[in-house]
Amino acid sequence: MSPISRVATISPAAAWRSSTCRHAILTHSQRRFISINDLDEQRRGRKRMVVLGSGWAGYTLSRELDSKKYQVVVISPRSYFVFTPLLASTSVGTLEFRVALEPVRSRNSSTAFIQGWADAVDIDRKTLEIEEAVEDPMQGRALVGDQYEGRPEDKPVDKQKGKVFSMSYDSLAIAVGCYSQTFNTPGVKEHAYFLKDVGDARRIRNRLLSCFETAALPTTSIEMKKQLLNFAVVGGGPTGIEWSAELHDLVKEDMAKLYPELVEYARITVYDVAPKVLSMFDEKLSKYAMDTFKRQGINIQTSHHVEELRRGAPGNVAEKPGVKDGTTIYTIKLKEEGEVGVGMCVWSTGLMMNPFVEKALDSKVKRHEKSHAILTNDRMQVKAPDESIIPDLYALGDCAILEGTSYPSTAQVANQKAHWLAKRLNKMDLHRNGFTYKDLGVMAYVGNWNAILQASGAGDISGRVAWFIWRGAYLAKSVSWRNRILIPTYWAVNAIFGRDISRF
Repeated sequence: MSPISRVATISPAAAWRSSTCRHAILTHSQRRFISINDLDEQRRGRKRMVVLGSGWAGYTLSRELDSKKYQVVVISPRSYFVFTPLLASTSVGTLEFRVALEPVRSRNSSTAFIQGWADAVDIDRKTLEIEEAVEDPMQGRALVGDQYEGRPEDKPVDKQKGKVFSMSYDSLAIAVGCYSQTFNTPGVKEHAYFLKDVGDARRIRNRLLSCFETAALPTTSIEMKKQLLNFAVVGGGPTGIEWSAELHDLVKEDMAKLYPELVEYARITVYDVAPKVLSMFDEKLSKYAMDTFKRQGINIQTSHHVEELRRGAPGNVAEKPGVKDGTTIYTIKLKEEGEVGVGMCVWSTGLMMNPFVEKALDSKVKRHEKSHAILTNDRMQVKAPDESIIPDLYALGDCAILEGTSYPSTAQVANQKAHWLAKRLNKMDLHRNGFTYKDLGVMAYVGNWNAILQASGAGDISGRVAWFIWRGAYLAKSVSWRNRILIPTYWAVNAIFGRDISRF
């Protein structure tokens, strides 16, 4: 008997005897039953479009589908959309966390939402198995492996599987995104800091301030100060470069005034296996970024390979006077340099395929040979292994690749695909010309009010002008007017009064 069937045997009268019971004694299974039952009653002849994921693809698609034609249900382990370009700013206090979020549930949206993990898909019967995720201990954190994996340094994680329930669908859009790539480097899953969700930004901000406060204690030796304030960034893409630039601004504009005796020990180093950083930019802009970092004192180490990340001091430091508690720092082991002590290692080396694609879909869909992403045609329709189209099944975002193309795994691509698919489904003319990607350019902040911009038609722009465009573009792309008001407000407040470095 399915979870839903078991729930149906419970008498409604037993749970609705008093007004108090209505709010206090509903079991998880009863709430699930009522929720699914209500959804069924509210369909009113509309097709049920279930969207898996609340990222750039899933959130955009769910917002733009016509609610008169579709009953849109979003299933995601997080109840919000993250405007990822602002995460670097929130992690250092330039902006507050809330401005990078947009709730899936809102008073102005008819989209239904269930907080859970898609656990299994029956393509033939058009049903989903969903695991509840309201109390997920990894809420708001980058995932780097199995969803039940915890990290030793955090609170113990209950790895027991949550309750599972069923749901039917008419159409299904898979937009589950990808996980952070670690290349199975020892210690990275357990000890690195990622920047993929708002929970990651909170962890980084707390650890960053912890390093400075610990270094400021009179009991901390000079050698320990050097280790605590040595920050490593692995990955020379836009995320790693922008976070390094934001950290530089924090140190220069705020920490220099609040901890003047510690700034001399602060070091920022970017490591990348490639011969240059920001490889998606042309040579001129990439060189501008590297030169700017050099002038700002940020060290870039290209063609460097990380072999291990562990908690504790390096061997050549652990024996030095004053290094009593080596567990307060980390050691990053490099093939080219050996062991280096750091206060924190921020890891941003790309994406790996979401395990859901391989486990839940298995051999039911055609996948890319190398990345294992779901392959679709130019209408986002999922292809079966025999090259046929699977009816009413779509895939978009980082977990999907349009066959025969090599579009980058960026928010821009996911957003455009979602816009296109929603428009075609609303007009019910999916047979029209397929999707084509329009490259709107790439941007990156490089610190000290400077940025770089590469766009077709506009050419290459760098410096203060690019910085104005960079900020203007992110402000314009923010989803809600609420955040469009809050973002410049925080920019102004922090420019005048400085960043809030309270730990909470």
